[in-house]
Amino acid sequence: MANPNSRQSLIDYCKRRLGDPVIEINVDEDQLEDRVDEAIQYWQEYNSDATKMVYLKHLVTADDVTNKYIPIPSDYIFVKRLLPISNGSGGSNFMSLNYQLRLNDLANMGTYLGDMTYYNQLQMHLDYIQQSLVGQPQVTFAQYEGRMYLHGEFEMNSVKAGQYLIAEAYQLIDPATNTSLYNDKWLKSYTTALIKQQWGQNLSKFEGMQLPGGVTMNGMQILNDATEEIRRLEEDIRLTHELPADFFVG
Repeated sequence: MANPNSRQSLIDYCKRRLGDPVIEINVDEDQLEDRVDEAIQYWQEYNSDATKMVYLKHLVTADDVTNKYIPIPSDYIFVKRLLPISNGSGGSNFMSLNYQLRLNDLANMGTYLGDMTYYNQLQMHLDYIQQSLVGQPQVTFAQYEGRMYLHGEFEMNSVKAGQYLIAEAYQLIDPATNTSLYNDKWLKSYTTALIKQQWGQNLSKFEGMQLPGGVTMNGMQILNDATEEIRRLEEDIRLTHELPADFFVG
């Protein structure tokens, strides 16, 4: 299949690129699976198309309050920020400050014949007050622990069981449900190079051995060619597809 849409079809495609079935590819099935895993992992780490920005909703439990952290699923690689936590001063409460200010905004907009300039300036001023006096919730995301730590929110009782939190986060594209990724041009070339490198490593044990007919094993040449291809492909993805280093700085 020229357009792989699964792990196995990707493996078959790579083997054909290396010469199978005309040439025997001396790589074990487990080795093939490992090389596909490595290729997908590298693609996910450095290709901006491998992730998507989502708003992660979490219902706080009593265990979260006790542990003082929020569990995050393993397919999330970064939490950029936690949306402001409501403390009850906003919403639909007609006695709240936000409600009264926005009620006056609407009246003023009518007075100024619908001019949006005043309204926008007031909203910027309110945001400035929010940032100066309250600020944004500060969080730390520990990817390999699968935890998001909230600094001070639990101690100040700002977060309680039964409350929803919403975080802006980045989630990996799932290969099991998004099978079109197996047809990514770079991923196909990189997987082929990794399998070729494994093939060369396997054959290097028999370097210089002469086969019937005078053919000599040359696994080191295959290994060196594959290593150079891998170096070139890794440089290419980091130059053309990797996001800037400060992208995740919120």
